[in-house]
Amino acid sequence: MDTRYIVGIDLGTTNSALAYFDNAQPEEGARIEVGAIPQLVNPGEVEERSLMPSFLFVPGEMDFPKGSLALPWDRNPQFVIGELARKRGAENPARLISSAKSWLSYAAVNRAAPILPWQSPEEVPKLSPVDASARYLEYLRSVWDSRMARKAPELALSEQEIFLTVPASFDEEARELTLRAAEQAGLRRVTLLEEPQSAFYAWIEAQGDAWRKRVKVGDLILVCDVGGGTTDFSLITVSEEGGELALRRVAVGDHILLGGDNMDLSLARLLQQRLEDEGHRIDTWQLQSLWHQARIGKERLFSEPKSKKQPITVLGKGTKLVGGSVKTELLREDVEQSLVEGFFPLVANTEMPVRQRRIGFQELGLPYAADPAVTKHLARFLAQQTANSPDAAAIRRGKSGFACPTHILFNGGVMKAALLRERLVEALNNWLMAEGFEPLGTKEVLDAPDLDHAVARGAAYYGRARSGRGVRIRSGAPRTYYIGVESAMPAVPGLPAPLKALCVVPFGMEEGTEAKIPNREFGLVVGEPAEFRFLSSTVRKQDQIGGMVEDWGADEIQELSPLEVTLKVEGQEETVMPVRLESRVTEIGTLELWCVSRDGQQRWKLEFNIREKDES
Repeated sequence: MDTRYIVGIDLGTTNSALAYFDNAQPEEGARIEVGAIPQLVNPGEVEERSLMPSFLFVPGEMDFPKGSLALPWDRNPQFVIGELARKRGAENPARLISSAKSWLSYAAVNRAAPILPWQSPEEVPKLSPVDASARYLEYLRSVWDSRMARKAPELALSEQEIFLTVPASFDEEARELTLRAAEQAGLRRVTLLEEPQSAFYAWIEAQGDAWRKRVKVGDLILVCDVGGGTTDFSLITVSEEGGELALRRVAVGDHILLGGDNMDLSLARLLQQRLEDEGHRIDTWQLQSLWHQARIGKERLFSEPKSKKQPITVLGKGTKLVGGSVKTELLREDVEQSLVEGFFPLVANTEMPVRQRRIGFQELGLPYAADPAVTKHLARFLAQQTANSPDAAAIRRGKSGFACPTHILFNGGVMKAALLRERLVEALNNWLMAEGFEPLGTKEVLDAPDLDHAVARGAAYYGRARSGRGVRIRSGAPRTYYIGVESAMPAVPGLPAPLKALCVVPFGMEEGTEAKIPNREFGLVVGEPAEFRFLSSTVRKQDQIGGMVEDWGADEIQELSPLEVTLKVEGQEETVMPVRLESRVTEIGTLELWCVSRDGQQRWKLEFNIREKDES
């Protein structure tokens, strides 16, 4: 039975949004609505906004007057979430949690441990990236329930069908952690959807049936999603099935921590240099404040074309907190020069992102992209897509084999700036002409509807499409997954046995399908601790289930976190049991790998390793 509402949630790095469709509406004239999100904008002042900034402020005893943080559904909240959190965090970044979504995808830290705000003083209470994400979802649930379910418990958000978006480049661990956050927030019927696909669904919804006149069979659509914390690229092909246009997602890019956060930091560094040239010393926490204020200033300059500058104030330290504050200005030319030339330079399509020389010791933190040039990362993505791909025939290629899109759709808060969209189209057109194609015109730049809410709206549209009331993009697994198999070779002193990668989930394996590794048995260690190693690739799309890869480059296959577990068998001591492998891509967008005994009587499920809170 359908739920009353289909809800799309964009849990963004910088902003979150919610959209919904009422199944009780008559089909004719039915619309997807964007949900209003009441939030504190100043102490004691609640306003409805269509976006909720993804920021959480951990207040101290003296930060706010007593009772000034009350919300309509919570008179004494433990944390501040949304606009006021963003404002106060710019003044006191040591108590601000931001970019929780980026931390959720960073395997070098324990993402289930209380580590945020990162490197804040000991007296500041901390949350894990999972907990912070859950708090944002819990806030949205409280907003929804206070409005929709006050007199009708069956309309609570936990009872609705929810489509929660994630970056296309999220690996399986990050997806599982996102689902864990949703479950922790009390949301039960959750399906994951890739953000670039969601943005394209929003475009289809805005176009209605007219979308079929904007594209044709053979077209290749690039979705360029540059948000607050990540840059995501996807390619969608247009084909024909049963006399109708059909869409298929044929490529996703790597997870690139490059976005508005990086751009804001570059502006903060510029302001820091300006202040230090004037004789002011800026410490780490003041730089954090500059970082947040640079973001606010940048957004205002982009949204107010006539504005030439924005004032910036940095509070002093200690007893000089107010009296010792220093002031400067963020100029429009600062923004245009730093962001356009620094992040969207005009480069040849052979110019790949540079890798910085690695220093032996590094401060642990988010692994931001070493090269800030979005255009170089895009060139690398398009250059990779025609090699070793089962979809190569469907991808339009230039003289050098470079993938050449026929259309582009923008998504993400960064791409709201017309100046940046124009620069990226200019770079892409230079590549197309070099490859022997005509440049994109204005008709080929698909008019993105409302970038702030496109992902949430598209997620709600996808929910409708799943029930047969819309167009679906065929997609499946966004990368190829492998499990490591130890080679059966004689032991060599000082060297581990070579590792082979067995393909267990091929690229594009459809949701709700399962597959068996054909004609192969493997020895499964049971009754004693054993390590299982998982790997994945966004590049090797030709590998089929059951295929064994014995040699690969660092850019082809990456290893995920290993799983150490003891598989138990009743009445059986430690041994090696012959098993066959079965994999499944679930309807909600996650993976399962099963080991099945030869007689079929015993089954063990292997899950990706997600460290628990009590681990160090």
